[in-house]
Amino acid sequence: MFLARMQSCPLSFCAMAIIVHTNKQNIALTIAGSDSGGNAGIQADLLTMSALDVHGTSAITCLTSQNPDNVSQVFPVPPEYVIGQIDQVLRFFEVKALKTGMLFNEAIIKALADYFKRIPNILKVIDPVMIASSGAKLLEDAAIAALKNNLLPQATLITPNLDEAAVLIGERPTTPKAIESCAQKIAKQYGVACLLKGGHMEGDRLIDILADKEGTLYKYETHRIPNVNTHGSGCTLSAAITAFLAKGLTLPDAVGKAHRYLQKALLAPKKLNGQSFIQHNIL
Repeated sequence: MFLARMQSCPLSFCAMAIIVHTNKQNIALTIAGSDSGGNAGIQADLLTMSALDVHGTSAITCLTSQNPDNVSQVFPVPPEYVIGQIDQVLRFFEVKALKTGMLFNEAIIKALADYFKRIPNILKVIDPVMIASSGAKLLEDAAIAALKNNLLPQATLITPNLDEAAVLIGERPTTPKAIESCAQKIAKQYGVACLLKGGHMEGDRLIDILADKEGTLYKYETHRIPNVNTHGSGCTLSAAITAFLAKGLTLPDAVGKAHRYLQKALLAPKKLNGQSFIQHNIL
């Protein structure tokens, strides 16, 4: 994997110092849907946080009936219960960073947006989950405006894929150079950092671009790993970023280490039902 800052001198995460663990546990929160198959959603988030030595807390937004091939049912949790879960977590735990995944409807998004105004000091990674890898819709059409207008501007980082970028700014990049431009446009439009994931682009070369609020670009490049089911990879990456932010890393460092963690998890997969899947407990 190659990682460089695209404006000034190159950055290297290979020589990054290992964070010294203290007696104080780093704590993160995931606000997302439950994946009954266990490979994505809340389950993947908590597995990732645990593997990275961060205590993961959770607020479930939706119950789903699904496996890696199909989502057959979605049951959204009433917004007041979503907020109630978060409120109880924050009453007891000193959460340093949170992430959101599947939010599904306008009512949940607006409730979260209002609540987030009360917790400005907690770092927020917003994964604008819209469609499952199986093709199932995970965000209602009526909720898109609330996501764009109410939630995304409060993020520390948003992590769209190429299809989600098309919804956010009406443009789906088709070349590596276009990913850079699109990431900057999203960052500028919403006033937050954007990690635009290029995994849905054709070809063996995979490029993710981080654009910070000032427009500085950071590039994360690797190659596609064959014969591994990537269900839950977006959840895993955003959860890992959140975990590293909870540990106190800067945003570019957190993204770089999360990217490297995901690659390790894909290169040493676990076998389930004759297929290879992300191995979260890789460390």
